[in-house]
Amino acid sequence: MAKTESESRVSPANPEAPAAQHWAALLIAIIASQAGQVLLKLGASGLPPMEHDLIASLLAQMLRWQTLIGLCCYGSGTMFYVVALRRIPMSVAAPCTAVSYVSATLFGMLLFHETLSLTMLAGLALVCLGVVLLAEIGGKRGAAKREAAEAGLSAPGRAVSASP
Repeated sequence: MAKTESESRVSPANPEAPAAQHWAALLIAIIASQAGQVLLKLGASGLPPMEHDLIASLLAQMLRWQTLIGLCCYGSGTMFYVVALRRIPMSVAAPCTAVSYVSATLFGMLLFHETLSLTMLAGLALVCLGVVLLAEIGGKRGAAKREAAEAGLSAPGRAVSASP
């Protein structure tokens, strides 16, 4: 069965490079998710512990405007992430979202006066190093696959199959 143009465009095996809008969608997804985290923390601040009435405490948490908007931010972030995944390989997109670990730590320090230990700083450095390594490896593999695909399609005397 032959794929339609729209199906091949969103295929995970699509060799086309991501367009600017896909990278913008990934950036929006990261920002929206981070905003959601901050708002959820704000919504949780000042509430009594859930020691006595679990249901009443959860209901109070869920009805705070910060929690409601925070959940909306998470939901919209997820939708933008899905759009980004149409062309950006998950092995590249997922590590890019790790920047939220760094920004969450910074927001925690700046907005909520949380402390940063040397161990936490080392952990963040390792996360950043991991993201750079994954991006470097993923970028080289993706470029090699595109070059191989282009060479295979443009080689003289080579038959090109239209089947999936």
